[in-house]
Amino acid sequence: MKKSNTVKEILKILFTAAVLAFLLMKFILIPCVVEGSSMNPILQSNDFGYSFVVTRNLGIERFDIAVISLDGDRDSKLLVKRVIGLPGDTVEYQHNHLYINGEYFEEPFLGDLTVTDDFSITLGEDEYFCMGDNRSVSRDSRFYGPFHKENIVSTHLFVFFPFSNFGYKD
Repeated sequence: MKKSNTVKEILKILFTAAVLAFLLMKFILIPCVVEGSSMNPILQSNDFGYSFVVTRNLGIERFDIAVISLDGDRDSKLLVKRVIGLPGDTVEYQHNHLYINGEYFEEPFLGDLTVTDDFSITLGEDEYFCMGDNRSVSRDSRFYGPFHKENIVSTHLFVFFPFSNFGYKD
């Protein structure tokens, strides 16, 4: 009789853990691996961490690191980019300087050698302009066009591995 109760308790604990893990991964965190060098120097290729679905739902802010799905399905290939332009913004680069709605913005997260070609775009109501920090190699909104909110599956990133890059990245 005692063995039966122990098995039931173990099964109950395993079931509860599985449900909690599912809810955590569905509504709070999403695992993320950085692929390529488009986010250097802040993020490196093969950095592994978790991004926060909750913060995306609370609001997407300028310069947030965003995890983006090209087709809106978070189980497909994900891109890691930085939010530059918000809905309704006019984003311009002139002589390697960022202007949003005519106001100059510094980008301290960029590496010294980053070069951004001149362009200008005005975003629609539900559009976000996202770019990699390593502009010369990044395939981002300059290539794909603006992303819609449903394409941004999470924001912010906490890197767990490798340990040399451990911590919250912004």
